[in-house]
Amino acid sequence: MQLHFSPSMRSITISSSNNNGGFGELMKIKLAPRHFNYRRLFHTILLLAFLLPFVFILTALVTLEGVNKCSSFDCLGRQLGPKLLGRTDDSKRLVKNFVKILNQVNSEELPSVMKLPESYAHLVSEMKNNKYSAKEFALMLKGMMERSEREIRESKFAELMNKHFAASAVPKGIHCLSLRLTDEYSSNAHARRQLPSPELLPLLSENLLHHFVLSTDNILAASVVVNSAVQSSLRPEKTVFHVITDKKTYAGMHSWFALNPVSPAIVEVRGIHQFDWLTRENIPVLEAVEGHYGIRKYYHGNHVTGTNLSDTTTPQSFASKLQARSPKYISLLNHIRIYLPELFPNLHKVVFLDDDVVIQRDLSPLWDIDLKGKVNGAVETCKGEDEWVMSKRFRNYFNFSHPLIAKNLNPDECAWAYGMNIFDLHTWRKTNIRDTYHSWLKENLKSKLTMWKLGTLPPALIAFKGHVHPIDPSWHMLGLGYQNKSNIDKVKKAAVIHYNGQSKPWLELGFDHLRPYWTKYVDYSNDFIKNCHILELAEFDQVGKPNSLVGNFVEMATAARHDKDEPSPC
Repeated sequence: MQLHFSPSMRSITISSSNNNGGFGELMKIKLAPRHFNYRRLFHTILLLAFLLPFVFILTALVTLEGVNKCSSFDCLGRQLGPKLLGRTDDSKRLVKNFVKILNQVNSEELPSVMKLPESYAHLVSEMKNNKYSAKEFALMLKGMMERSEREIRESKFAELMNKHFAASAVPKGIHCLSLRLTDEYSSNAHARRQLPSPELLPLLSENLLHHFVLSTDNILAASVVVNSAVQSSLRPEKTVFHVITDKKTYAGMHSWFALNPVSPAIVEVRGIHQFDWLTRENIPVLEAVEGHYGIRKYYHGNHVTGTNLSDTTTPQSFASKLQARSPKYISLLNHIRIYLPELFPNLHKVVFLDDDVVIQRDLSPLWDIDLKGKVNGAVETCKGEDEWVMSKRFRNYFNFSHPLIAKNLNPDECAWAYGMNIFDLHTWRKTNIRDTYHSWLKENLKSKLTMWKLGTLPPALIAFKGHVHPIDPSWHMLGLGYQNKSNIDKVKKAAVIHYNGQSKPWLELGFDHLRPYWTKYVDYSNDFIKNCHILELAEFDQVGKPNSLVGNFVEMATAARHDKDEPSPC
């Protein structure tokens, strides 16, 4: 038997030998059609080359996902089948159905008989033991979420109230210092000595010297301002401080500077009651503000009920309303700066300082700044890297729905800062700034504080309109009492740093990493400081631990106020 292949390989012939010595054909097998379709073969190969990479990728994904840890082709087929056929996963379909149910229950009230689980573990246990429907589960989930939101909101408001009261209270150590120094004034003749000494009195009106004015009832804070200014000055012998305080603090304040001189600088301490010019006739509006029953109730009454807390009140607006009700905003000490030309009739230029500042650089160049005929040299607060502190315009301080405000002010006008200002008193005396200030205070009083509710800056923004000369921001850095995110490099370089805000450095809720710039000017070796345990603040700074639980909440409360439309007192 023999096999014969055709030349084209399209057939095979099987033959066998016969008796005549030849070969006979037994069978002929055709292997392929005469005309093979190569185009079809090419398309088939091309299709396989296109599909095989996708099959490989899907197989790899399913294997990596390991949803069911497939170990057989059957399992792999079940995983790949829906993907290859374009079918959706069952889990996605379940999620879509559940979202529909959540949308349905969103507008429904919770059944009064429904008992909500206390925790997630309790919820899982409930679902195992009771065969709830999907809608019942959605209602239960909604109830738990709403309860959590209420508790978080109540906790936030409680935190803000505690911080407000902590910031408004006088620390025990500072109260102790005032009492002890007042007692010293009555028993120690040296504490009552004249400030300054008689031979130095003419220097109080010498315009060749650098005159600073500080208005405060905080003895410790005043000592830091004066100490930091004198230590930072290149020529302290040219420095004169005029410290103004109220009647109750005068004896203690006088005692401190009499017993702790800062020579060669000169310090004068005067009480409001010692200025002949400050009479009812000259400050009628402020007398009305302090004596008005409605105003006193607003600032000295129940701050919590007065904020009209409701379901729509946000933490930002609540914090702002609380801060706006600080009694210091109706204190004559806080308004005293508007009367500087009358209180110091012989002086031409003064730098006015708040009691929550620290001077870190010589300020004598301030007297050389050309104010270009303006009265007030101040840092503008509408531009800068700090989006909270340096983003203030008139809209942040005034109620522009009031017709008088809308008619006379521009909401986009740039605001400026109190706290460190160079005032040209000679030019000031030629203006009507004081009368404008009084006039707008009277209008706001008549409108029941609907034009603005916050402090002395709003009426000053109006009164000094057109009289402000912007100075370089490096002279005055603000916001160290609002947030702990102050740029430390800028803090170190600033001429004056300002702890404006609730987190004052002498309070336990002050920011630990910012407080040392203030405490470095406190004389902790002083016996009065020691006996009133004010040293404790320094000890906290050294170990770097939080001063109290309240301090831990400061950053959160500050963040709650970071709404640019909320006012910020300076």
